[in-house]
Amino acid sequence: MRRKDREVTDIRDIHAIIDASDCCRVAFSEADGPYIVPLNFGFVPGGEQGCVFYFHGAKEGKKAELMAGGARVGFELDTRHELIQGNTACDYAYRFQSVVGKGLASAVDDPAEKRNALICIMRHYSSRNDFAFTDAQVAAVGVFKLIVTEMTGKEHP
Repeated sequence: MRRKDREVTDIRDIHAIIDASDCCRVAFSEADGPYIVPLNFGFVPGGEQGCVFYFHGAKEGKKAELMAGGARVGFELDTRHELIQGNTACDYAYRFQSVVGKGLASAVDDPAEKRNALICIMRHYSSRNDFAFTDAQVAAVGVFKLIVTEMTGKEHP
């Protein structure tokens, strides 16, 4: 990172940035160029596999095809945006916090993990942990996970 003065190194602070974000952009590499998709998400810090993001969506389509095969991906989240106005163009600045990283994306097939992932996603947006999903609902939706292999945080306070 070029601006070490803006680097966020405490993992708890990185997790707080993730918690405050409402969209995770996932980037895939394709032969004809990158493909980026914005996604709603749930996040599980730490654990046996490290940090994990969960996403949901259709079981078919481009995103499902790209995630199903254990793709290496990039991801980005950002939050707390604020324009700082100045007297001249060069005096303007922008406050933000962001997290950028890489990981391995794959489909989740295990019904118990899918159910927990869906609850995790709902908890991120509602702060509730009491959602229930029927077996039919779990079977009908595609659930994908991104196991984080590296990530960094940055902020302009």
